[in-house]
Amino acid sequence: MLLNVSVKNLALIKEADVYFKDGMNILTGETGAGKSVVIGSINIALGGKVNKEMIRTGADYAMAELVFKVDRKTTKEKLLKAGVILEDDEVVITRKIVNGRSITKVNGETFSVNALKSVTSLLIDIHGQHDHQSLLKTEKHLDILDEFAGSRLEDIKLKVEEAFREYCDAKKKLDSFNMNEEQRVRECEFYNFEINEIMSADLKVGEDEELEEKYKKMSNMKKILEALSAAHNIFCGDGMENVTDMIGESVREISTVSEYDSTLNNIYKQLANIEELCNDVSREISEYAQSSEFDSQEAAELEERLNLINHLKLKYGNTIEKVLEYAEEKQQKLSVLENYEISRSEAEKKAEECRKILDKECNNLTLARKKAAESFEKKVIETLGELNFLQVKFEIDFKKSEVYTSNGNDKAEFMISANPGEPLMPLVKIASGGELSRIMLGIKTIMAGEDDIDTLIFDEIDTGISGRTAQKVAEHMKILSKEHQVICITHLPQIAAMADNHLKIEKNSNDGETSTDIFALGEEKSVEELARMLGGAQITDAVMENAKEMKKLALKTK
Repeated sequence: MLLNVSVKNLALIKEADVYFKDGMNILTGETGAGKSVVIGSINIALGGKVNKEMIRTGADYAMAELVFKVDRKTTKEKLLKAGVILEDDEVVITRKIVNGRSITKVNGETFSVNALKSVTSLLIDIHGQHDHQSLLKTEKHLDILDEFAGSRLEDIKLKVEEAFREYCDAKKKLDSFNMNEEQRVRECEFYNFEINEIMSADLKVGEDEELEEKYKKMSNMKKILEALSAAHNIFCGDGMENVTDMIGESVREISTVSEYDSTLNNIYKQLANIEELCNDVSREISEYAQSSEFDSQEAAELEERLNLINHLKLKYGNTIEKVLEYAEEKQQKLSVLENYEISRSEAEKKAEECRKILDKECNNLTLARKKAAESFEKKVIETLGELNFLQVKFEIDFKKSEVYTSNGNDKAEFMISANPGEPLMPLVKIASGGELSRIMLGIKTIMAGEDDIDTLIFDEIDTGISGRTAQKVAEHMKILSKEHQVICITHLPQIAAMADNHLKIEKNSNDGETSTDIFALGEEKSVEELARMLGGAQITDAVMENAKEMKKLALKTK
């Protein structure tokens, strides 16, 4: 349930806090007072589009915040999966707009707009005054039925999607067999060339790294030998200045005096170990230098091999593994081309098998939809009767499309007879604007009974109706408000009279500034607002009595 809407610096609203209650919440006001701004603010908080111009003139930012109370266990579980951690069973959605950019947070955590929409779709559903126009689009009718059927179609829809995906893959493979004999021969020659180029290189995984290491050593052999020579001279070069001879002299000197002090024995041993280590290092340097002669022939062969490997890597893949994978892939394609007619026949057979499976699953989906349609038709007829349609008939006409999709191959169209004696006709051809509004209201309320969304907002969807029909719509919405929180912007006093919580929107001008204010009406003020809606500019005693009577009748309906 939506508890509160806070708005700052949006359009004409400088600052407003609107508190909603359970049941029927009605917003009324003069035309142009800013009723659309309220719904616009809610839409913005729910992830709707924003732009710089929406910020109130003179303000640096705009902000819309919604506070929801969540009671349903299933909704709590879905919110948790969507990444929302509830605090005291509340969800606080805040969206701040600065310089055309927005920052959105849910319970203090930043959310992307897409992630936000997945959250808000669990909490609230808004039906705008032009929603009924979607009924004029026949392609939307199947979507409405599927939405009504909900979980009853989930499993079969998944099977259709899987079958469609497999069919598309098979069809794509079949469509690839579209070359003539000349093209086939040319492709075979090209694949053979590439495969032979790779396989003749006799590549081995890891070979390039090993050769790179050898090449690096060989190309720097001159520097290596010079460094080894310098190190060898330091350790055991001619004269008494080499390290080995000087350490040897140190060992001999200490050995002559160690008998006079036993503590010198440790120094003697350490020096002897160093002398031995120096001799070992000197020997290893000599052995390395002797075994590391530069071979120009070997270097040339090494460079040539590396150039070949790098050429193949550049052409077919950046590693030897990928080059070999490329060769294997081309070998498979070559095999198909060499057995072209057989492969095409197999592809045709596979595509036909997949088509049959898809057709079977689509037929199963059609049967499931038709079963759901029976229930939907009955509920629509019942609901439209409550909305003052006399002896209405309603059916869904199914046809098969020649094109498969991931949603099956059904076409569905709403057929209606809105008046006694009239034959069933396509809804798009006979319904007036007012009738469409009522039909959409009926459909929306049917949908509301099928889901767990607590809050429903109706934004002037009562356009084009009046009199007895308006009364029926009001009573229907009141019944709906017993199971859902209903928030309705309306211009009809019949609907406004049903309010459990009546809010008025006013436009005011102070000190050269225009602003929109929203405030709750008590019983007396609510009657006065009904009188304004009934009487227009002049509110007479008779109009006032009419408003009071309307309020009394509404209380009896409740």
